[in-house]
Amino acid sequence: MDLRYPNGKQYTMNKTGINKSIASKSISYSNRGMTLEDDLNVTNQYYLLNEIAVIHKKPTPVQIVHVDYKSRSTAVIKEAYFKQPSTTDYNGVYQGRYIDFEAKETNNTTSFPLQNFHEHQIEHMKKVVAHNGISFVILRFAKTEEVFLLPSSDLFIFWDRMLNGGRKSIKKEEIEEVGHPISLGLHPRIDYIQTVKKIFTI
Repeated sequence: MDLRYPNGKQYTMNKTGINKSIASKSISYSNRGMTLEDDLNVTNQYYLLNEIAVIHKKPTPVQIVHVDYKSRSTAVIKEAYFKQPSTTDYNGVYQGRYIDFEAKETNNTTSFPLQNFHEHQIEHMKKVVAHNGISFVILRFAKTEEVFLLPSSDLFIFWDRMLNGGRKSIKKEEIEEVGHPISLGLHPRIDYIQTVKKIFTI
């Protein structure tokens, strides 16, 4: 299937039909548990079932261009495009406050590359903050399975530093200084709501 992003760039898939970035992520975690997205989805399901918060992963709208439609049971999508650039990964509500956040992970051990973020995502988070929403990013260092919650206001500082000719990554020491570590648990797996309660006025 020919699937493309809004800028026309092809969505590359491997022979098994799985996006390469997802496939490599799954391989890197094959012996160590779930991916960050899996962990957050399970966590959000726990929040929902226990009436703690209503947080969902945002669906990405796709426009189907060409379908091989020989019959209803054998229809195959041959070409499709993402309708628009994605904003952030998750949003919802907690204690009457709108929550909107992005989740990223890296195999780097000493820094977090800012190239993992996109300009439209930063602009979206700035608008959420301007409207008094709760906005943050959850960062995971895959090799050590360390997870941090970084408020968007701090991410903006590092982003602006890069735009002004500074580092193109956030040093791990900087994340440890201004971010908030989240210990991995069982129920829920990544209890970020407890951290949200501590650092945001709710």
